[in-house]
Amino acid sequence: MAWLSITLELDPVQAETLSEALLEAGAESVSLESTSNDPAALEPGARMRVVALTSAAADPAALVAAAAAAAAMAPPEFTVARVEEEDWVRRSQSQFGPIRIAERLWIVPSWHLPPDPAAIVVRLDPGLAFGTGSHVSTRLVLQHLEQSIRSGERVLDYGCGSGILAIVAGKLGAGEIAATDIDAQALITAVANASENGVVLNVAAPESLPPGTFDLVLANILAGPLIALEPVLAARTRPGGHILLSGILESQAAEVAAAYARDFDAAVLAIDEGWALLGGRRR
Repeated sequence: MAWLSITLELDPVQAETLSEALLEAGAESVSLESTSNDPAALEPGARMRVVALTSAAADPAALVAAAAAAAAMAPPEFTVARVEEEDWVRRSQSQFGPIRIAERLWIVPSWHLPPDPAAIVVRLDPGLAFGTGSHVSTRLVLQHLEQSIRSGERVLDYGCGSGILAIVAGKLGAGEIAATDIDAQALITAVANASENGVVLNVAAPESLPPGTFDLVLANILAGPLIALEPVLAARTRPGGHILLSGILESQAAEVAAAYARDFDAAVLAIDEGWALLGGRRR
């Protein structure tokens, strides 16, 4: 089976934003590469290469246009190349190694041994849903969870993608955990990844989630959808419970925080590489 490789060159912030949007739009895998071997490549004016892999039947122009619209940017120029199956597998495995998220938390693909046998290890392979731990927006949530989650908390991962946030919550001691996504493939992937890690998740489409509120609600999506979802996520957070929001550029943080201020004591909790983590207590 053949695949298509879609390559774009953008500034670093646009590259990060579009890489997430490409996965949301249906890309099978997305990687970021510097266009220079110079360590100064991330300075202002530098460029990053975004490489998205998708099925040969996909429409690259439609995929890029959909991702650009979700990222609120003009569709960028791109090139397309054909990639054979064995090359795609080799390329994917070479791009994804173990990722140390925090002091005691690692994300490790199935083809690697855990670097630290004493660590909390989440087994996760890159695949058909967003969330491998490599994206800054995902790491921000995971690092905060590693420090703050309480044993037995009832957790909802809204827009779960691969299920990585929900799975890590389980590994860190959460109690009942629900995961939901509008993408049917993401739900399938989350179930498989949870099973691989020995974590029990209640996985369902948003309209099929059972009623009730949660101690902690997680959402790593994009700023626009997060703003629109405020009433939904507020209704799912118990009074005194907490919310963590990611997928937000630093420049968008104030707008998202303002939208959530109606129900939460919302504030920026962390910033890394131009991305912000927001959180707050439900009033």
